[in-house]
Amino acid sequence: MTDDAPRLATTSAADLPGNNSGAASGKPGENRPMLWRDGSFWGMTATQFLGAFNDNVFKQALMLLAISTGGDKPVRDLQWVTLLVFASPFLLFSSFAGYLSEIYSKRTVIVLSKVAEIVAMLLGAVAFALYTQLGMFGLMVVLFLMGAQSAFFGPAKYGILPEILRPRDLGRANGMFLMTTFLAIIFGVAAAGPIVNFLGGSLHWAAGICVAIAVVGTLTSLLVRPVPAASPDLTLDWEAVTVPRDVRTLLRNDRPLILAAFASCVFWMVGGLVQPSVNALGKLQLLVGHPAADMYTSLLAASVGVGIAAGCLGAGFFSRDMVNFKLVRIGLWGIVVCLFALCLPGADGSNLLGYGGSLACLLLLGVFTGMFAVPLQVFIQSRPPEGMKGRLIATVNLANWVAIVAAALVYFVMTELLRHFLWAPSTSFAFIALLLLPLAIFYRPRNEHV
Repeated sequence: MTDDAPRLATTSAADLPGNNSGAASGKPGENRPMLWRDGSFWGMTATQFLGAFNDNVFKQALMLLAISTGGDKPVRDLQWVTLLVFASPFLLFSSFAGYLSEIYSKRTVIVLSKVAEIVAMLLGAVAFALYTQLGMFGLMVVLFLMGAQSAFFGPAKYGILPEILRPRDLGRANGMFLMTTFLAIIFGVAAAGPIVNFLGGSLHWAAGICVAIAVVGTLTSLLVRPVPAASPDLTLDWEAVTVPRDVRTLLRNDRPLILAAFASCVFWMVGGLVQPSVNALGKLQLLVGHPAADMYTSLLAASVGVGIAAGCLGAGFFSRDMVNFKLVRIGLWGIVVCLFALCLPGADGSNLLGYGGSLACLLLLGVFTGMFAVPLQVFIQSRPPEGMKGRLIATVNLANWVAIVAAALVYFVMTELLRHFLWAPSTSFAFIALLLLPLAIFYRPRNEHV
């Protein structure tokens, strides 16, 4: 990659020769609307927010239902199955979704993906209504469909940002985009606990609300202005379900990019381990026997999202027109320290921090996570040449979901070790910290301008 900003896919009247607004900056796309006045950006942000909310309400509810805390059943933690089911569609469809986001307008892919979300949420309402007959099987089928919808939505939603925004706004836009995404995660995860606690056998009514939210999200996707297809003549072949040859060549020849992709994979593996570990910490250690254990456990999980939102906003502000990898390094070490703090043993079966201290520590962990995520996301978006952004993002998404599938299997092994050696659930955070520690020590990239 050169120091020049990557070419953007869209061409508007102001980009054409003879218009001085874009020429003054020397960068394509500089004539586009200011970020805060760009209705297309806000429409995309709202669309992503509503979709992330629905995903996390449904997934967190299923993860809580997957933990049995006793009674007439043995204690068991099957959250790894939930993770595996949700991640599988990303392995199957991510690369193909990347091709679709190149040969068709990314806006078209986004709108159709949101329509598919409406269908998935309708099926979710049916699965909850028939829970006594179908059990978790029906819900897992719906979760798989939701994962498939998200797999097709992902490359287009991130790949469209460089096509509709000024290059100088990418850092702040990603900060705002990720912040609102994690706000949706906060609200979704936080809402799931009370829903499971208090609605009980009437969860289909909550799913009905999710259907309405999916409809609103489809409407907000229509606010995104049309963009042309980046590579309409791109040929679909067997590589559409693997990693395209030109993407492999790009990664092989671009060491900073492949290292960033690897860092992203490690990050998402850790993320895939942290969420079920927090749920287990709440339901199986800090809140055993509490009548509102699901609600307070969801608040623990949501506190991570609160911190991530704040960290993303701060990272976006400090990044501006550059990829600030100093924030990545600070974020990595902060995450490692917080994970080790959560695993420290305490009295009476609790961890040292207790519920309140764990809540604060998870909040801080989220801040460091946001600091790590934004610069890495900006780099992966801006680094590829034009015409390859969607496929590169899809490939990175595929690798991330391979890491999350691996996290599901690692979590299964961790829970078996904890059960065998009678270790407290908080011990899992020590394992996670050790997984992240090599990345914190050895990943030291240099800052770059976008």
